[in-house]
This record gives sequence, C-alpha cells and structure tokens, in this order.
Amino acid sequence: MTGISARAAGTNNSWRVVDIVVAALMAVAGGVIFWAWSPGANLVSAPVNAVYPPLTGLYAGGWMVPAVLGMLIIRKPGAALFCETVAATGELIMGSQYGLTVLASGLLQGLGAELVFAALRYRRFNLPASLLAGAAAGLFCGLNDSFAPWGWNIAYEAADKFAYIVCTAVSGAVIAGALSWAATRALARTGALSSFASRKAATEPVFS
Repeated sequence: MTGISARAAGTNNSWRVVDIVVAALMAVAGGVIFWAWSPGANLVSAPVNAVYPPLTGLYAGGWMVPAVLGMLIIRKPGAALFCETVAATGELIMGSQYGLTVLASGLLQGLGAELVFAALRYRRFNLPASLLAGAAAGLFCGLNDSFAPWGWNIAYEAADKFAYIVCTAVSGAVIAGALSWAATRALARTGALSSFASRKAATEPVFS
C-alpha cells in the first residue's frame, strides 16, 4: 500500500454493517477457539510446569488472535478490543474453566493490541505493527495473570513473574501477531477481503 492509500484508509474510521457482522463472526469463532484452546493448554501445562512453570506463558498467544486478526482485517478503531472481548464472552457462555475472569482477560488483551494500533493512528498494519500488537496483548495478559487479584500465578516470585510476562509477550508476538498477519495476507489472496481496507494486504510492504 502506498503512503497515500494508507492515509486514505486510515481516515475512513466509520464502522459499516459488514464490519460489525464480520467482526462479530470472527469474535464468535475466536470464542470457540478459546474454549478448545484451554483444555489443550492444560495438557501441555503439566510437563511444562515440571520444567519451569513460567514457560507456560509461551502458549498464551492463542488467546489473543482475535484482537490482532480482527484489527488487521477490519482496520477500524475499536476492532481489536471488540473482537477480543466478544470472543472472551463467547468462551464464557460455552463454559470457560476460568469463569468470569475470562472477561477481564479478554478486555485487557484486546486493549493491549488496540493501544498499539491507536499509537500508529490506525495507519500501519504491517508485520512490525502486528508483532507489536501481539506482544502488547501478551504483555497485558502476563500482567493480568501475575498481579490481578484473580491472577492464577499471583503467588510466583518476582523473577518468575517477570519470566512469565516475557513469555506471554513473546507468545503474543509470534502466535497472535505473526500468524494473524500471515493469515490476513492469505485471506486477501483469495479475494475474501474484497469489501475491506485489508483487501490489498497480500501485496502490502512487509515492513513499511
């Protein structure tokens, strides 16, 4: 995307009906993924905990995909926060093992990604922006898990909390950031994003 087209896309921030519908569908799909991801994470956590418990943060990125993917496709203010929060709500409705705390997690993770795109004035959706957004979502996830009253690893020592937060940030960058960016480009190649500002994602520069 050229500088001119990027600026043009950034100025059209009004949500259309199609934006809302697609964002909601992605969020619902994300809720299903969340619901399925949790049992899988539990299976992995036992052997990982035996090695070093903070390393469990390395698979947290799966819970942040809707935030980054939603923004990369919709490209409107609020998309990351909306998709992540609705996905968390869907997980809760389907019976999350984390109970109501899943809503706080979704809200904070979505906020982390949203703040990055907002700082970029909703004009940059390249790989670095995606990595930063995923990392920010992971950072907020790690802080929530480590310091919120309901945080599951609140009893960790300070060094272990730091290690866990680093792991969630890395996981967010790789799983939610890089994979969402790659998925958006792949979808754009199929023509599925023809109604969105992301329709040219497959040919946009990777780093600029």
